Amino acid sequence: MGISFILLIFLIGLVGSFMSGMLGVGGAIINYPLLLYIPVLFGFTGFNAYQVSGIVAVQVFFATLSGVWAYRKGGYLNKELITIMGLSILIGSLMGGFGSHFFSEDIINLVYGILVIIAAVMMFIPKTGTEDHQSDHKSDHIRPPKILTSIMTFVIGLASGIVGAGGAFLLFPLMLVVLKIPTKITIATSLAVTFISSIGTTVTKLVIGQVPFMPALVIVAASLIASPIGVLIGKKMNANILQGILIFVILITTVKVWFDILH
Repeated sequence: MGISFILLIFLIGLVGSFMSGMLGVGGAIINYPLLLYIPVLFGFTGFNAYQVSGIVAVQVFFATLSGVWAYRKGGYLNKELITIMGLSILIGSLMGGFGSHFFSEDIINLVYGILVIIAAVMMFIPKTGTEDHQSDHKSDHIRPPKILTSIMTFVIGLASGIVGAGGAFLLFPLMLVVLKIPTKITIATSLAVTFISSIGTTVTKLVIGQVPFMPALVIVAASLIASPIGVLIGKKMNANILQGILIFVILITTVKVWFDILH
């Protein structure tokens, strides 16, 4: 790899990881299309869907680990949610990660396209009664429906394991819309759950040989720099602005991915 190519991958990692920390997503919804399209746009040899899913899996692992560490204080991490959702999504991501080996690149891209559509639809469902000041700073009182939460996060883990994502871009609207959890707690807790999910996804991608190591290392370096900065900014931003930014990112990604799938 040339210096210019490494620099481009590093910049992609900075953007994705910054958004990851700020919005409570692993960065896959941003980095997957960026890694798939940007290198080719600049005249480099592009990555295939398998390689992109492998790089993204490793990036999500380190970006979410860094983000959770930055959120470890302040009472935003809901331990019960992390336990219930983390176990379910880990099992799903392990199964999805191993299963991705049997799918074609077109199927992997199609699964990703379906996931971003679901995320986009859920983000437009009205959210009510989740942003009072007390609940936005105390997570311990939240008691989610355990069976429903487990089933939904298992399915998210299964699908996200296929594309190398941690699933945070689906966890975010799920927690906001279905479980009615305040935005700041959703951001912190979804980072923790996504980190657990990314353990299964990363391990499986490494085992089946879908991770190009040098680009992955470059992305990881960017993640360790940009994700904590994103967390610091996200803590200070209005919850509605954070939601608006994520909706915009999901919409742009949805349009681009489906344009390519259909053409």
